[in-house]
Amino acid sequence: MSEPRRTALDALHRALGATMTDFAGWDMPLRYASEREEHLAVRERAGLFDLSHMGEITVTGPQAGEALDHALVGHLSALAVGRARYTMICATDGGILDDLIVYRLAEQEFMIVANASNAQTVLDAVALRAAGYDAQVRDDRAAYALLAVQGPQAPAIMKSVTDADLDGLKYYAGLPGTVAGVDALIARTGYTGEDGFELFVAPADAERLWQALTDAGEPAGLVPCGLSCRDTLRLEAGMPLYGHELTAAVTPFDAGLGRVVKFDKPEDFVGRDALGAAAERAADVPPRTLVGLVAQGRRVPRAGYPVTDASGAVIGEVTSGAPSPTLGKPIAMAYVDAAHATPGTPGVAVDIRGSKEPYEVVALPFYKRRR
Repeated sequence: MSEPRRTALDALHRALGATMTDFAGWDMPLRYASEREEHLAVRERAGLFDLSHMGEITVTGPQAGEALDHALVGHLSALAVGRARYTMICATDGGILDDLIVYRLAEQEFMIVANASNAQTVLDAVALRAAGYDAQVRDDRAAYALLAVQGPQAPAIMKSVTDADLDGLKYYAGLPGTVAGVDALIARTGYTGEDGFELFVAPADAERLWQALTDAGEPAGLVPCGLSCRDTLRLEAGMPLYGHELTAAVTPFDAGLGRVVKFDKPEDFVGRDALGAAAERAADVPPRTLVGLVAQGRRVPRAGYPVTDASGAVIGEVTSGAPSPTLGKPIAMAYVDAAHATPGTPGVAVDIRGSKEPYEVVALPFYKRRR
């Protein structure tokens, strides 16, 4: 068994006393102290994350946009320079191979950001699908470290260390700039439900930037944050996680994310026929629906636990569950039969090791930030 990879900030995490964990082949910080306190810091002030395990793939060339239109389900050639888009890559049967963010860095240059666990799969698939186009696919995973500043104080902290036009930077957009003297791609994206920025930098600059952001954020209450609170933050925000809400056995339409599939783009794309059929099925007979569940008691549901109706019949399955620091009670996301997906549906429970624990069906997300 190979040793997990380490990010450019590994020594710093250990010096801060982080609890480390193997995540998708990377040694990553799970928490530094209290995951609840880290979670609440992001909700109320700001948190600093190392996300260098994510996989960056660059696609360049005169037909880079057309190649991505063919490889992915979105219409990426229509993306304006400086903007980003949430999209997916699917198999020929319509199953989701990964969910992605794609940035258009220049007229003939795009950057795909894939989940760490799927980065090689995405790289291989995009390279294969782009083979007939005047486009080059490059593995840039070793070229970047990725830091994120998330929370209501993130804009003020960032403004203190950069002269980039952050006020003009829209959500799901990016621009090149200098942050604390470090060259970076500054993206207004994140996975917490809060405002914030993700900073793509050279690995050699990561520690310097982390320290500068730590110093700038100290008066605002910024704290280092690990993967544990990142998971509870995204769960509260109703954001799907690959391997939980999204899998190769699920199409975007099954996941309630059919909007990312663009049938009207000029380029044919991998999985089009299967996804068209999935769209028709979803319109005719709604598939299981992704909903939120809020506990009436204190027991925490976990992925794979059955969801039942008042008669005890299984009507769905939990995909993610955790205690919610913001709501102060356990929450979960689950796929349930459409007949039981309406918020307030009575009699819904989660079977937690043989005990039917009552849960309220709610609309997602559980939490929306104040704007």
